Amino acid sequence: MDYSARRREQLAGRLPPEGLDALLVSSAVNVTYLTGFTGDSSVLVVGRQRVVLVSDRRFTEQIAEECPGLEAHIRPPSQKLPEAVAEVLTRLGLRAVGFETTALTVAEFETLKELTPTVSWKGAADRVEKLRAIKDESEIAEIRQAIRIAERSFAAFRALLRPDDNEKDLCDAMEGYIRRNGGQGSSFPPIIAVGERAALPHAPPTGRVVGSGQLLLVDWGATGPLSYKSDLTRVLDTRTKSSSRTAITAPELEAIYAVVLQAQETARRGVRPGVAAREVDAAARRVIADAGFGDYFGHGLGHGIGLQIHEAPAVRPNSDAVLQAGMVITLEPGIYLPGWGGVRIEDDVLVTPDGAEVLTHVPKQLEEMRVFA
Repeated sequence: MDYSARRREQLAGRLPPEGLDALLVSSAVNVTYLTGFTGDSSVLVVGRQRVVLVSDRRFTEQIAEECPGLEAHIRPPSQKLPEAVAEVLTRLGLRAVGFETTALTVAEFETLKELTPTVSWKGAADRVEKLRAIKDESEIAEIRQAIRIAERSFAAFRALLRPDDNEKDLCDAMEGYIRRNGGQGSSFPPIIAVGERAALPHAPPTGRVVGSGQLLLVDWGATGPLSYKSDLTRVLDTRTKSSSRTAITAPELEAIYAVVLQAQETARRGVRPGVAAREVDAAARRVIADAGFGDYFGHGLGHGIGLQIHEAPAVRPNSDAVLQAGMVITLEPGIYLPGWGGVRIEDDVLVTPDGAEVLTHVPKQLEEMRVFA
């Protein structure tokens, strides 16, 4: 099945209700989603009947390889991209054209308006993103592959972890494991935080060594061969026999970890089609608040993943999204205590017609997270 063509048909079917003849897709990620083309400096004109990729001669062969049969306008070196877009719109006789307000700069839009005086423009932020929120079979397969790559990489990371490794070197090592296991690279710069530095949800890497703390937060993900992402977080118990089991004082690691794990499981049980995303967030948040740590969970419960590491739907207190079958989201509750550390547990979850499927399989019971004897 040509999934890209089906996506373009779905998008074209949404043009008439808006009174649009076409949509100008400028976001590189959205162009990839609708065509399979992975180059840059190109835009897509999606009309009711015709679709044209506007690109340049650097990508002629790549377009033929990645999206055979797709009509393309290849501009010469003397023609700038806005001029090529204007030529295509004029040639196709398009009058009412939508555009992506989050992908065009003001300067680019003003230039397009000057070049297309007969075109009426209508901006919106999420026409393609609404399609992307619900994954088709091919996308789910790609996300599964990105997860497998991340899981194999974490197994290597854990097996080779030593007390004298530092955060920065471990981030670099994780990137290498992901590439060696078949990924394009990390979905995002890995977050690896020792001890009390785990209280920073997006801790930048430092020279702090693993053995100087009693826990290690690892947030990582892989970009698969076709650019789909995965996103996981685990906390490793790095306490050793030579370190005091009471070095992490009240609240103890075991107690904090148990609350976060319960919050995630409570949220997972609430995932199903028709449920408001904010209700899933609230379910996890109640568990943490009831345990007395409500002030220490300062981010949303999760987000969609796909071609981008953060995409629709948002799973947070103010989200207006309603879960639908085919969405893939993260569930990542956390508790972050300044001066002590932090615990976050994150998995990738597929919304199914009758509930949820946890796509990630890295163990997460605390006793399974011990790494040093």
